[in-house]
Amino acid sequence: MERLFTKLCMLIVVALALQMHGNKGCLEKERIALLAIKPFIINATVFDEDDRNRTVESWIDDKVSDCCDWYRVECSTTTGRVMNLSLSNILRGSTTILNFSLFQPLEQLQILDLSDNYFEGCVDNRGNIPSLSLLKSLEYLSLWSNNFEGLFSFGSLANLSKLETFQLSTGDSTLQVLETENFLQPPKSQLKVLYLSKCSLHGIPSFLMYQHSLEFIDLSHNKLVGMFPTWLLQNNTRLQGMYLTNNSLTGTLQLPNSTHDLLELKISNNNLSGQLPENLSTILPRLMNLDLSKNRFEGYIPSSMGELKRLRILDLSSNNFMGELPNAFISGCFSLEFLRLSYNNFHGNIFPEFMNMTQLQFLFLDNNQFGGKIKDGLCKARYLWELDLSSNSFSGQIPDWIGNFSDLRAIVLSNNLFEGGVPVQLSNLRDLFILDISENRLFGSMASYFNLSSSVEKLCMQNNSLNGSIPNAFLRTGNLLILDLRDNEFSGSIPILIDGVPKLGVLLLGGNHLEGIIPHELCQFKYLSILDLSRNRLNGTIPSCFTNFLTWVEDSNARYRIPPELVLNTWRGYYVASYNFTLAFEQQVDSFVNSTQETEIGFVSKNRYESYKGSILQYMLGIDLSSNELTGDIPIDIGNLQKIITMNLSRNSLSGSIPESFSNLTNIQSLDLSHNKLSGRIPPQLTQLNSLAIFNVSINNLSGPVPDKGQFGTFVENSYGGNPSLCGPQIKRRCGSSKPTTPSGAGEEDEKDESTIDMVLFYLKLINARCV
Repeated sequence: MERLFTKLCMLIVVALALQMHGNKGCLEKERIALLAIKPFIINATVFDEDDRNRTVESWIDDKVSDCCDWYRVECSTTTGRVMNLSLSNILRGSTTILNFSLFQPLEQLQILDLSDNYFEGCVDNRGNIPSLSLLKSLEYLSLWSNNFEGLFSFGSLANLSKLETFQLSTGDSTLQVLETENFLQPPKSQLKVLYLSKCSLHGIPSFLMYQHSLEFIDLSHNKLVGMFPTWLLQNNTRLQGMYLTNNSLTGTLQLPNSTHDLLELKISNNNLSGQLPENLSTILPRLMNLDLSKNRFEGYIPSSMGELKRLRILDLSSNNFMGELPNAFISGCFSLEFLRLSYNNFHGNIFPEFMNMTQLQFLFLDNNQFGGKIKDGLCKARYLWELDLSSNSFSGQIPDWIGNFSDLRAIVLSNNLFEGGVPVQLSNLRDLFILDISENRLFGSMASYFNLSSSVEKLCMQNNSLNGSIPNAFLRTGNLLILDLRDNEFSGSIPILIDGVPKLGVLLLGGNHLEGIIPHELCQFKYLSILDLSRNRLNGTIPSCFTNFLTWVEDSNARYRIPPELVLNTWRGYYVASYNFTLAFEQQVDSFVNSTQETEIGFVSKNRYESYKGSILQYMLGIDLSSNELTGDIPIDIGNLQKIITMNLSRNSLSGSIPESFSNLTNIQSLDLSHNKLSGRIPPQLTQLNSLAIFNVSINNLSGPVPDKGQFGTFVENSYGGNPSLCGPQIKRRCGSSKPTTPSGAGEEDEKDESTIDMVLFYLKLINARCV
């Protein structure tokens, strides 16, 4: 026993000695090879300058320097050979030619990551990246997101017998991936993970006919045509993830003949049709993520779907499914965390008491024909984060128990038939970001009891019958970006407690019974881009301080910008782990508060419709004060709002002249000053407004010649009607003559409907989280 122990100790000592000997440093030829690559790093324009400097400073041309200690380099602890070389995101902003032969000395290299660079080609006398084919130890190779040119052949990978992961994306480059190749003998490489997203493929490469060990494959965002590739499942029995999103596949969903252990199947945004296979749950019983959205599937959801006990993510949105949801599905899929059935033709009641989806976090049933009251079965979904039931026919009262979902971030119940009051229990949702209960039949006052969470960013209650004063709580939320209370019966004055909403960008209060003056405190909203106070009973003068709206002023860019949250919801994305195995993939849930969703705003008038969304939203700026009781002169300072696109001051009692400073409104497209008491001439300087498409000054007391240059040569007589002292060819009245050349035969009231541009209505439309 003692001798055995002695031998064991000797073995440990020898092993340690060998390890210490192996750690003496990297091979000289590998150090020289890495130094040959260094110029690509030094001359690169990188995204992270500190990261580049760290690389350059550690890669020193000094024989004393051990390249195994260099940044982005990893070596074997026993042999000192370079095993891992990560050069991702090194070259940004400019392109260069990469000499792949520089990697040849790294004979034991296992991981080579060249992703997210601007390499546009390679220098190699023997063809397209053949040098990499000499790296026999490669297990991981990523050429993702570069600008390579020419042809790529899978033959260059055929002899890499240890290669398990390969990533390639051509993106906007001209690189062409060979889809059909003749192999004299089967490739030695048997991949486990293959990414070929965004490679402009029209067909699945023939190389894949020889692959039988795939565990994950991504062929999304290509141009694939033909039938669903069932053979990929049949050839790869260990396949766990299959992504075919955003292609042009047609026909029905054909499944293998025998059971398969696939966990993820994503085939959204294709042209697949027909009904779902009845045996889906039998052939793919372990499915955890199924995305069939944006296809042409039709018919009913099979009851057998309820057998998918492991299913956690299901997206059937934007198809032609119909009918009621099977009871077996509602009670059987108890592992669902994400369910999206939007934009189909489903109908009937939902959320029965036997509903068993207790793990739901994201539920989207919008744009269907569901109806009836919200039943108590939904109470079991205690972990709900986002709930969208909009554009259905749900009725009855909004249940009080919705306020018990403490994790709720977004509630969208718009465009239904809900009635009664707004539940006070909604005040309990302290983490709420979006509340949209617009376009229902809600009524009553909220001023005395409603307290809004300070986390709310979008609050939409328009097109109801809510009354009383506007709750002060609405203007105490520090994160509020959008407040839409249009077309209700709110009364009293506009609240002036605005210190708590510094980021407010959209304020829509039109179509109520508000009265009093426009408070000067509104001018403190420096990010305000859309203001609608139309169709109220507001009086007094227009505040001259509107120039404080810095987003409307040309020279304010240096200091202020519209909050990015208003342009694009980049602030938050939620993830649901789809499955957990050695490759550790994670499925991102594209919820309507994710960065993929954009805010959209539209202008509506009799003659024009414009829609702006996403990053374009910062150019969409406007003000609507029409149909009030405003008096006095139009402030000259309003002419400083150079970025404004739409201004509607019609149907008030404004007097004085049209300010010449309006000639500074260089971006304006629609200007309505009709139905006021304006006098004097139309300033000829307005002909400088080259973007002006809609102009109306009808029913005023204007006089003198009508401008006829520039855009004013396109405006018709209705733009000027009801101003008997105006003259010019557009209104068929010669200047210097008291008699018109053509009898008008119409008085002020007769012209009212024909000569007035409809008020410019501002409405907010969120994709998935609409405020319209």
